Amino acid sequence: MDNRTNTIAGWVLAACGAALGLSIVGGLVFHAEKPEKFGFPIEAADEGGDAGGAAEVPIATLLASADPAKGAEVFKKCAACHTINQGGANGIGPNLYGTLGEGVAEGKGGFAFSDALKAKGGKWDFETMSAWLTSPRKFAPGTKMTFAGIGNGQDRANVLAYINSMGSNLPLPAAPAATAPAGAPADPGGKAAPTTDDLGNKAAPATGAPSIDPAAAVRGAKEDAKK
Repeated sequence: MDNRTNTIAGWVLAACGAALGLSIVGGLVFHAEKPEKFGFPIEAADEGGDAGGAAEVPIATLLASADPAKGAEVFKKCAACHTINQGGANGIGPNLYGTLGEGVAEGKGGFAFSDALKAKGGKWDFETMSAWLTSPRKFAPGTKMTFAGIGNGQDRANVLAYINSMGSNLPLPAAPAATAPAGAPADPGGKAAPTTDDLGNKAAPATGAPSIDPAAAVRGAKEDAKK
């Protein structure tokens, strides 16, 4: 092999070595680690949450337009743990037939209620059941019920109407009277009371004053003079 061939071979080897070196350095500089989880994290939305801190509508108001048939659809979330037919067996949770109006954590064929729920006392009325269905863990911290709750107020009212129709049939609570917004007039449909300014602008004419418009009287006198 002559010197020219050796020179060419040397340049080729040098070029390959340089390319390999640049590849290694580039890998070190621009190395990207494999993510632990694929995709983008998405925070779960609060079901039925009221955006902006809006005032919650009273359950008694929502019950006035509640639909038991729609409540039966929502109740399907509960059917994995509860029966609601008359004489139905207890499961993971107690049978719920005729529950509204009963004592909290009482009866139900000896179902083993948690101590946290037993400590609440009272009866299952609409307000109490609504609070329980909103968040069982907040209503009775330490409860064995793992259901997260029904955040949507109208869905909750529909479920209450359905539960009430299954063996309870309690009269619905009266909806609270609507209150006028702050700063609103007490009687927006009435007429404003007269003020002293109005009375001053409507003073009675002085005694002896003409009963007709003075300008009209002048015009009449001029026409009489022309005759």
